[in-house]
Amino acid sequence: MHKPLLVTDFLDRARDHYGDQEAIVATTGERYTYDEFGERADRLSSALADRGIEKGDRVAVLDPNTHYQLIAAYGIMQLGAVHTPLNYRLTPDDYEYILNDAGVDAVIADYEYAEKIEAVRDSVSTEVFISNDTDATEGDWEDFDEVIRSADADDYERPPMDEGEVITINYTSGTTGDPKGVMRTHRTETLHAYLITVHQEIRDDDVYLWTLPMFHVNGWGHIYAITGMGAKHVCARGVNAAEIFDVVVEEDVSYLCGAPTVLNLLIDYYEETDPETEGDNEVRIATAGSAPPEATIRTVEDEFGWYLKHVYGATETGPLITTSDARRLLPEGEERFALKKRQGIPYLGTEVAVVDEDGDEVPRDNASLGEIVVRGNQVMEGYWEKPEATEAAFSERREGWYHTGDLAVVDEHGMVSIQDRKKDIIISGGENISSIEIEDTLFEHDAVSDVAVIPAPSERWGETPKAFVVPASGDPEDPGVTEQEIREFTEEHMASYKAVKRVEFVEDLPSTATGKIQKYELREREWEDEDRMVGQG
Repeated sequence: MHKPLLVTDFLDRARDHYGDQEAIVATTGERYTYDEFGERADRLSSALADRGIEKGDRVAVLDPNTHYQLIAAYGIMQLGAVHTPLNYRLTPDDYEYILNDAGVDAVIADYEYAEKIEAVRDSVSTEVFISNDTDATEGDWEDFDEVIRSADADDYERPPMDEGEVITINYTSGTTGDPKGVMRTHRTETLHAYLITVHQEIRDDDVYLWTLPMFHVNGWGHIYAITGMGAKHVCARGVNAAEIFDVVVEEDVSYLCGAPTVLNLLIDYYEETDPETEGDNEVRIATAGSAPPEATIRTVEDEFGWYLKHVYGATETGPLITTSDARRLLPEGEERFALKKRQGIPYLGTEVAVVDEDGDEVPRDNASLGEIVVRGNQVMEGYWEKPEATEAAFSERREGWYHTGDLAVVDEHGMVSIQDRKKDIIISGGENISSIEIEDTLFEHDAVSDVAVIPAPSERWGETPKAFVVPASGDPEDPGVTEQEIREFTEEHMASYKAVKRVEFVEDLPSTATGKIQKYELREREWEDEDRMVGQG
C-alpha cells in the first residue's frame, strides 16, 4: 500500500506514544512534554489560520535555537503552510530580499533579531508580525505567548496534503550571488529524517543538545528525527563552550552536532579548564561543514571520550549524504583518524559519484580528482522560482544529478575525500594544490587555533598559497609564532611546492552561522586589485 510521507507525522507519533515524556528543555527554563509541545503547535496553527494563513502560504521564522522555533515549525506545517526559517546572522537588506523573493505572508521573530525585520517592514508585503517578547521588540508586533494563549487548540483543520508538495524553503547563504530558496517537500524531508535516524543512531532515550542552528536545513533534519523518535530537545540560544559542557553534564546529553569551528572552541576551553565532558550518558557528536583535522578528531575522541561522526552534504541535498562512520572500514588505533576525516560513503538509498568533466566516474585510486555529484530521495525539488539555476545545478557534468561543486578523490572502498571547492583549488605554476591539505598540516602546530588557506596572486607562479591564521594566543599582534616559523613548519611536513608562502595573523575568520569558513571573502579581498583569478573554476 502507499501511505503519503508527511512531516506532520513526526510530532503526531511522538504525541501518540510519548505524550507524557519530556520533549523540550527551553532556554527560558520551562520544560514541555510532547503533549504540551503538541498543544502549543495546535494553538499556533489555529492562530495563524485566524490571521488568514492558508496552505501554501510562506511563514518565516527568525529565531535562535529556542522552543519557539520548534513550536513554530510544526504550527506552520500543520496548516500545509511553507516553513521558511531564516539565518539570524543576515542583514536587514538580506531579509528584505528573502521576504520579497519568497512572498512571505507572516514572520515569527525572536526579540533579539526582530529589529532587523522592523527596519525593512515597509518594503515587504508581509502582514503578520509575531515576536516572542514584545516588550523587547520595537514596532507593532503581536506577542507569541499571548497569540497561542488566546487561540483554541481545536479550532483549525489540517488541509489534505500530498508528499510531493513543498513544505519548507531553506535559503542558501548567497556566497555566489543572491540567496536561493531551496525547496523541500514532505517526501524529501521525511526520507532525509529517516536516513539520519539510522546513520546518526537516534533513539527515543537520546538527549539532543541544539548547538547546530535550527534554521540550517531544518537543523540537518533533526527537528523531525528527534521529534519523531520521541527523544528530548535541549535548546540553546548560542554556542558557548562553558555552557555546552555544563549542559552536557547537567542534562545527560547524549548527542549534539557542531562544525569544526565549534569543536575548536570546545577544545580550547577544555585545555584551559579541564571540565567534565559527560553526564550519565555516553556522548556522540556529528560534525560537518569542513573536514576536521586529525588532531581535532583525536582530542574529541581520546580526551573528551565522545564518539565523532563526520558527515557531509549541502543545503540542496537534504543536507546529509555521506558519513565516515563506516566502522568495518576503519582501522584500529591512530590510523582511524585519517579515515574519519574523509567525507566517507553514501547514506542508504543515496547515490554519490565523483566524476570528471565528461561525467565519467574517476578511478578509485585516491588520486584522481573529480566533482561530487549526488542523487537520492532527499535531494531538493529545486530553487524557488529560479528554474535556470535549478537546471544548471542538475546538468553540468551528469544530467539529473545535483552538482555540489566539491572536488574529491575516492579510495578503494568508495570513501570520498574532498580536496577543495572547485574555486578553492590553488593552481601554482601549473600544479594543483589542496588548501585543505595545507590547513590540516597547520592545525598540527600548537600555536594555530584556526586557519584558512586561499590562493594569493603571484607574479612568478600565478597563484601561491596564503594562510590566514588565528593564533592560539588570541592576539594577532602577539601570536607566539612568526610568519617564518609557520612557513618552515609546512615545508617540513609536506612537499615544498605545497608549502604556504604567505601568512597573515588575524583575530578571527569570516564564517556562516553554522561555522563554515567563508573563504570567498578572503579571496575577494586578496584579489581585488587583479583582473582575474587564475584557476577559479
